[in-house]
Amino acid sequence: MELQLALDLVDIPGAKQVVEEVGAHIDIIEIGTPVVINEGLRAVKEIKAAFPHLRVLADLKIMDAGAYEVMKAAEAGADIITVLGASDDATIKGAVAEAGKHGKKIMVDMINVKDIAGRAQEIDALGVDYICVHSGYDHQAEGKNSFADLAAIKQVVKRAKTAIAGGIKLATLPEVIAAQPDLVIVGGGITGAEDQAAAAAEMKRLVGAGA
Repeated sequence: MELQLALDLVDIPGAKQVVEEVGAHIDIIEIGTPVVINEGLRAVKEIKAAFPHLRVLADLKIMDAGAYEVMKAAEAGADIITVLGASDDATIKGAVAEAGKHGKKIMVDMINVKDIAGRAQEIDALGVDYICVHSGYDHQAEGKNSFADLAAIKQVVKRAKTAIAGGIKLATLPEVIAAQPDLVIVGGGITGAEDQAAAAAEMKRLVGAGA
């Protein structure tokens, strides 16, 4: 079980500062969609250059032109690129094929997918590397989480690794670990902590113990 840190509400200098603090306890650094919108793929390139030992995920949430957008993210140094589960199969196939050319991986984000289990089964067959259940900011505001969705996809996914994201805090982490995802994605649970390094270290300890 691995730990991914989602950086959503920072600029490039702020992202570097956070990674300096917590990088020793993190497996994957996510350059979140807001950062990509504000800073472009330059954010991916600079974080990868500054921390080459860490894997970097570009949360592009690709919905179309999968091959082209994966190519550009790969050129910027992304190790993992996200595609939306609601996108067309052709988009996902194109993303997977392009990622393979560059030795990169594809994560499919299931945010707002209605038939979680059915779509996860279809996506798993397309050769993606990760399938992620995700309670976005708007869902979290309504008190929703993705634990049931994770259980649903774990019953049907045969090939891809599973991931969970959205509002995970230290207090809820044991419940997440009990559901046995391959990857736990945390944002504000680390970046919003008074001591970011301590929060990351404790989360990494728990995630490692739950593997």
